[in-house]
Amino acid sequence: MARTERKRSDDIDDLFSTFDEEFEEMRARVDQMIEQMLNGQLGSGEETNSYEVSVWVGPDGKPHVQEFGNERNQVPIEERRAPSREPLTDVIEEKDKVRVIVELPGVEKNDINVSAEDAWLNISVDTDGKKFSKHIELPCRIKTNSVSANYKNGVLEIAMDRSSPKRRRKKTIVQ
Repeated sequence: MARTERKRSDDIDDLFSTFDEEFEEMRARVDQMIEQMLNGQLGSGEETNSYEVSVWVGPDGKPHVQEFGNERNQVPIEERRAPSREPLTDVIEEKDKVRVIVELPGVEKNDINVSAEDAWLNISVDTDGKKFSKHIELPCRIKTNSVSANYKNGVLEIAMDRSSPKRRRKKTIVQ
């Protein structure tokens, strides 16, 4: 019986020793980062990396997951030239329109570039402090001359008319 108790104690000790090792490694990394920051070896914080996920249930009752941020590509910080965040976006289909809502916090209206072509929408912001970029495939073709955009309180809303599907007619000769 003493042997069984000793075995359980060893397993628990092994489990906690693993935690202890991981916490020590984490503490050493944090100490190193603080040291680098104090010595001016780390960036000013404007190059913040993020990997974010938005999860919601759509009108179809199915869950949807959207990844955004700039950390998905896992490129080392030293190799990044101009970090660009991928903003959170929602694409809303309506009967005769498509609306796209984009979160662009801290951006001036004049710094936002929007372009549309066929069934694609490109949104970008490139300033000294903020860099956002998103290439969105729309659920349908759009009338590019109908694109309108409104920006207020960090939220960009873009509305576009759906393009009527071109009907292809083929003349058939009856023999």
